Amino acid sequence: MSMTQTVRFEAASTLAIVVSSNEPLLFLSEDQKVIAASASFCQTFEIDPATVSGKGLSELGDGEWAMPKLTSLLRATASGSAQIEAYEIDLKRQNHKTRSLVVNARTLDDGDKDHIRLLLAVTDVTNARAETRLKDDLVREKAILLQEVQHRVANSLQIIASVLMQSARRVQSEEARGHLQNAHHRVMSIAALQRHLSMASGGTVELRSYFTQLSQSLGASMISDPERLSISVTVDDSTVDADISVSLGLIVTELVINALKHAFPDEQAGTIAINYGSAGKDWTLSVTDDGIGMPVGDDAPKAGLGTGIVEALAKNLQGEIQLSDTDPGTAVTISHQESTGLRPDLPETA
Repeated sequence: MSMTQTVRFEAASTLAIVVSSNEPLLFLSEDQKVIAASASFCQTFEIDPATVSGKGLSELGDGEWAMPKLTSLLRATASGSAQIEAYEIDLKRQNHKTRSLVVNARTLDDGDKDHIRLLLAVTDVTNARAETRLKDDLVREKAILLQEVQHRVANSLQIIASVLMQSARRVQSEEARGHLQNAHHRVMSIAALQRHLSMASGGTVELRSYFTQLSQSLGASMISDPERLSISVTVDDSTVDADISVSLGLIVTELVINALKHAFPDEQAGTIAINYGSAGKDWTLSVTDDGIGMPVGDDAPKAGLGTGIVEALAKNLQGEIQLSDTDPGTAVTISHQESTGLRPDLPETA
């Protein structure tokens, strides 16, 4: 077979492939005249196949393919100075909705070195883009609704906390009053979390600001003289999932309540320090006071509801509890080690 015959054969083969393709394809000359169009292209864009051959790209249909940017890119592709890869265009036709298209183009070596030919592939992504926008809209709507629900839950919790405190003031039994006050403090800690979640994004909670807000809430409800008792917070840049922050917040609440109730008798002054640090998946939480220390013997308090809550939450977080005498005061540390076996360093207490 001669060289000329070979070129003609390869050109005819390319033409046959384009015409029979199930994808929208255009076979173009260097000056962007249509050599062939696939049946899929004509069907997708409602163009009569009989009117396509020999027409310029800008003349197809009602002229909707006359796009200066596309024309310029095809010219640059033919000259070898550029390539069209996943270029997005909007096809606008009268009395039709705008369609989002992705086009790819390259020069085609069909054996004829004297004539440059272009293969233009077109993908209609209108529905895919619409589905993406719908998904994004639904995600935004869900986030707004979730924030609204969290805000309403926080408000409801504050109302419940107020009712509990009013009830505590009215009851005669000291034991009942203590239980109602403890319930009030726990509800307030959850309300603080809900307020924080309503301002958070992505379902994660930044612990420094959350623990700060939580300590302020506990201090406002339980410390009558801020000059005598205070709560400090030292936390690194850790963020955790919302469900984990709930457990950590409840642990902090119980430990702070316990310290305020038992560590500073007889109007003793002091500080409660909340510390949290993480390294990878390992983390350590501690609540330390500089009070009277751990009572022993008959003076040691019996394990109550708060102790059970802390133990259950720590177990749920796969953490280990360590109680130590800091002389003066007491430290309760909950640590979780994923792999290293070493406890992460806590931030230095301010």
